[in-house]
Amino acid sequence: MHPTSRPASSSTRTAISPNPRPHTNQVNTQTKVLDTLHGRILCIADVRGRLSALNDLAREANAKAIIHTGDFGFFESISLERINDRTLRHLTMYSPLIATAQRNHLLAPENTPSIIRSTVDISLISEFPLLLSGQIKLQIPVYTVWGACEDVILLEKFRTGAYAIDNLHVLDEATTRCLDVGGVKLRLLGLGGALVPHKMFDNGDGHATIAGGQGTMWTTALQIGELVDTAQRVFDPTETRLLVTHASPGREGIIAQLGLVLKVDLTISAGLHFRYASSYNEFSVQGDFEGFRHKLLVGKEGFDKVWDSVRAQVDSVVDEHQRIFLDKALSVIERIPRAQGQLGAPPTATGEEPAWKNCWNWNLCDAAFGSLVFDIKEGRISAELKSQGFNYAYRRTAIPGTVAHTPNSTTSSLPNAAANLPTKGSTPAPAEKLASPMSKEAKSPLVATSPVISAKDTPKEGTSNLPQTKTNGTPTGPPSDKAEKEKQKRRDKKDKKDKERVERETKEREFAEDKADVSSSVVDPPAPQAKSGKATPVPDEVAKASTPDVLDAGLKSPTTDSAGMRTPTLRRVHKQTWTLFVRLQAPANETELRDFFGGEQSGIVRVSYPHVQPRTQRLAYVEFGDEDNMKAGLEKNNEKINAFPVEVKIAMGKEERDRGGARGRGRGGRGGAFVARGLAAAGLTGRARGTDTEARGSGENDKTGDTAV
Repeated sequence: MHPTSRPASSSTRTAISPNPRPHTNQVNTQTKVLDTLHGRILCIADVRGRLSALNDLAREANAKAIIHTGDFGFFESISLERINDRTLRHLTMYSPLIATAQRNHLLAPENTPSIIRSTVDISLISEFPLLLSGQIKLQIPVYTVWGACEDVILLEKFRTGAYAIDNLHVLDEATTRCLDVGGVKLRLLGLGGALVPHKMFDNGDGHATIAGGQGTMWTTALQIGELVDTAQRVFDPTETRLLVTHASPGREGIIAQLGLVLKVDLTISAGLHFRYASSYNEFSVQGDFEGFRHKLLVGKEGFDKVWDSVRAQVDSVVDEHQRIFLDKALSVIERIPRAQGQLGAPPTATGEEPAWKNCWNWNLCDAAFGSLVFDIKEGRISAELKSQGFNYAYRRTAIPGTVAHTPNSTTSSLPNAAANLPTKGSTPAPAEKLASPMSKEAKSPLVATSPVISAKDTPKEGTSNLPQTKTNGTPTGPPSDKAEKEKQKRRDKKDKKDKERVERETKEREFAEDKADVSSSVVDPPAPQAKSGKATPVPDEVAKASTPDVLDAGLKSPTTDSAGMRTPTLRRVHKQTWTLFVRLQAPANETELRDFFGGEQSGIVRVSYPHVQPRTQRLAYVEFGDEDNMKAGLEKNNEKINAFPVEVKIAMGKEERDRGGARGRGRGGRGGAFVARGLAAAGLTGRARGTDTEARGSGENDKTGDTAV
């Protein structure tokens, strides 16, 4: 609020109540004994006018009382005149009393606010008039604060006593209740309205401390101050304090500061409209104590900006009673725990604020989607959370050819509530919204579609309608004669051979893949090809995504034909090398070998000997940096070192020697095939066979080194 703007209230009158309550020691408080041994309390949020469901919800939970955290539905017929167009549209959008078809019609873009206003009556917004007239009766006590969308004039009637309903208790800054149940005295302290910092000194159409207007309500600084005053007057160390708010202390630092001042043990809030209720304390969600302090400091800074701009104007209009509430509200804002180790920090074992670990909080989802039950017995309060949760069935229904099977869930006691309420922006959109962008042609290759039964598979007349079993994928049925049996036997034999052949080819392919060039894995692999030779189709949505996440970034497991049955190998993958095997008739050292192949220009990377004795250095392996240099070195075959000819050929890898060379030595075994492939890759196909035969008989397999092809 700017300093030059109108003073504290947005209305033309002052913030002083026309009927101020006397500031006495009397507090509007009562103690309700529910059960001395065991009791259950149902906690819900945002019933949104569907008040007939309260008794049903209590019956399902076997509850003896209900605590409600706002957006109760405090509206009557005359309230519609005071609701502005935007708020009326919001109420229409989220009312559980409106059928889906009717809601969609009302919220159509072509419908103007005047059309909505002329169509919507109080029966579509709230059942409160039925509760007020006695047509709906509350069977158990209900304790509630008001929420962000309520009629402030109607709430004022409860404060003045003009309205009173059996078993309905409105918790506010001047009204508190105590429940004696299961060995616990549970003190209820309530704060209604949305927390809007720039409106904390604006009463709107409200009187005294509460504020609101045009169908909305918000929290004021005087309201906070009077709540502190009420809590101080009824303080009893034997009680367990429960703070009921519409705004969440998990997000609003000022509400968390209020909890510190009130010394509450538990808090219940709403206002976030999640599909799950959340249970937490500050220690469980903050990285350290400074994180908790930071949230409080942020709330204080937001308040201070408003307070600095309106201080002079507020001081000029508050009376002596409101001055007390204002000072207590300011004490809440200043209630920032000291940092650990700082002078004046709490005298605890860890130097921390006790509420840092001892106060527990619940933020509830809307009543249509879940609830919290306090089960109180023998002085212990246990909690049961139930949430409808998010609907992820759209991820299957969005793909043509698949059917979503949603697990059975308990039906909500709010008829049509889950189906009618639109989804908030912070929750996943309904299936019908997220499924629409998927085109019929964009089929996912990861989802197996149901088999299609052709006309020829339909049983003919006179045949059995029982499903036919299959053997190796071939339909079988009762054989008609001996010829049919023989035909089936031949088919089975053929299928068995085909299966063995596929398995053998798969093993060979896997072995060849293990020998593949590692350097090729650095380059992005080509798109996986289907068996038909066509590339796997990619949905348009994925192709057009501008900022794909990790799941769409191509970081996926390699696709193979093993159908998931192949176990990843742990054996070492050898890098690609270009190595020649050299047989010497007389020993030659490394320098002589390098000079033999051309010295520094030869591109030799390494020279190794399988034997360490100098006199037996007649077998050597010369590794080159690339294939071209290896081919040039291969042309040195039969040239001389120290007047003796030198035999040069392409070296085999260790696995080739183990699998092929040793097994096929002297018999023309399969081992030579791998060397032939290496020679073919080197462009030496004409002499591949002979060279391989020589290599198998040359003693190369006797080496102890490990040179990979």
